[in-house]
Amino acid sequence: MANTNTDDQKKKKTGRIAYLTRIQCFSACHRLHSLDLSDEENKSIYGKCNNPNGHGHNYRAEVTVRGNINRENGMVINLTDLKQCIEEAIMVPLDHKNLDKDVPYFANVVSTTENLAIYIWENLAKILPVGELYEVKIYETDKNIVVYRGEEQ
Repeated sequence: MANTNTDDQKKKKTGRIAYLTRIQCFSACHRLHSLDLSDEENKSIYGKCNNPNGHGHNYRAEVTVRGNINRENGMVINLTDLKQCIEEAIMVPLDHKNLDKDVPYFANVVSTTENLAIYIWENLAKILPVGELYEVKIYETDKNIVVYRGEEQ
């Protein structure tokens, strides 16, 4: 016998795929410093970003989900639900925090924007419906942007 729940879900999908992006800004500070490198190597690689007192950014995160448009409600995901996921995965752990000292993930991981994008991806992937998270884009500055889509080699 067919799973009617799955059949009902299929009936609700239009077969049309849409991408939905929500933007969230947050502020945080960090110091680029690898425990695997000497102080001299860190200074050479990270320059002024290795300042012992750290430095801050007003980050801009763009979270994109991908999915079928639901026939009944016309949405890929309810924006209220996406907003709550972003609050839980980004704002609560990161906003107005020292990434290196306040976020356990970065205790042994260099707090580069690349690693920040991975951290956010992993947090969102735990709470969004499976397969809906498409892309995390982080603007560290207007000129420095990282895009992560969960890819590994």
